Amino acid sequence: MRTALLLAGVGVVLAHAGPAAADQQSPWEVIEQLELAGYYVNIDRIGNAPIGECTVTDIRNPQQQTELAYADDPGHHDRRGHDDGGRVVDVVVRQSISVSLDCTG
Repeated sequence: MRTALLLAGVGVVLAHAGPAAADQQSPWEVIEQLELAGYYVNIDRIGNAPIGECTVTDIRNPQQQTELAYADDPGHHDRRGHDDGGRVVDVVVRQSISVSLDCTG
């Protein structure tokens, strides 16, 4: 379930016009969209041109780090039907993704 939601989120970022979208967007736009979606963006590149002159060649490896947290939920009931006042849920504390750039000019 978490993987499906994560990939759906990445798909929203990448779905503007399919694979051609990355060619039409500057690397800064792609990175900004991913950061706005909550990702810490790891960049790897070949070449030494400024990032604005690079081409995005790949977006991959979405990762999520989660921790268990207690959620106050007064309407939540335990197995016996008693209102237990809350539950334990997974909370995303960090998510990262990698962007590859071709900066050979």
